[in-house]
Amino acid sequence: MTERLVSHLRYAALAVPNFEQERDFFVTHWGLTEVHAEDGVSYLAAEGSEEPFILRLRKDDKRIDLAGFGVRTRADVDALAAKLHAEGVQFIHEPQALTGYSGGYGFRVFDGDGRALEFSTGYQTREARKIREREPIPAKLSHMVFNSQHLNETVQWYIDHLDFTISDSLVRPDGTDMMHFLRCNPNHHSIAVAMGPHHSLHHLSFEMRGIEEWMRGAGKILRSGARMIWGPAGTTPATTRSPTSSTRPATRSSTRPSWPWSTTTRGRRTATTSAISPRRTSGARRRR
Repeated sequence: MTERLVSHLRYAALAVPNFEQERDFFVTHWGLTEVHAEDGVSYLAAEGSEEPFILRLRKDDKRIDLAGFGVRTRADVDALAAKLHAEGVQFIHEPQALTGYSGGYGFRVFDGDGRALEFSTGYQTREARKIREREPIPAKLSHMVFNSQHLNETVQWYIDHLDFTISDSLVRPDGTDMMHFLRCNPNHHSIAVAMGPHHSLHHLSFEMRGIEEWMRGAGKILRSGARMIWGPAGTTPATTRSPTSSTRPATRSSTRPSWPWSTTTRGRRTATTSAISPRRTSGARRRR
């Protein structure tokens, strides 16, 4: 079976108005490492990941700047670009040498909702290290969850154009679809799409070494002043301060991060609300 051209989720790029506060939260309280900084831009890496950075913060009005995905080779980048051109996808720029931090070769397009996506290869990686026992820092970026008012249409765009597959779905008791989990590799999902305010970020999820590290990380979050939101059976701690998700309203506070985000331990999948139940979904063009 032919491998997918998109190999994995690389990073999330967010614009935030309170840039210094956000950077301080993710470095001081959450344990990401700032590996590069420019005027109003910060690149943050996870110690357990070879990705040069997993989060880019930029000072501006709040928005999702970009979702970055990895591709294995230059030939795959060119093949994916040709495929998306043939399918009428709107390009931001063609395959080219990337001049930003860590370099590489890639291109950018808009998805069906107008989000910017980057697909790249050949960038500089960093040396990952083993996260120590009881070390309460994230090992890697697990996944991103987007909001969309056109849930199923958005998901179908990723299936049709990027060959993603639905792993699972969350539905309301009346059967209404609320969220679909999408994979591009053997991991359960790299992105998910939730029904919610159009073009906003539902949450970012970071993977922890284990349960003890997860609990210690949750303690650090609480001591930072962030508000904790727990999923069913306490499986998913998340922090938020802005009402960017219709299912997770939050009050504003100057001491809490702007974007909802969550943590997972290996083998545990996040959930967002006890009002939604999981459903196994075959999806289009299911692949392992």
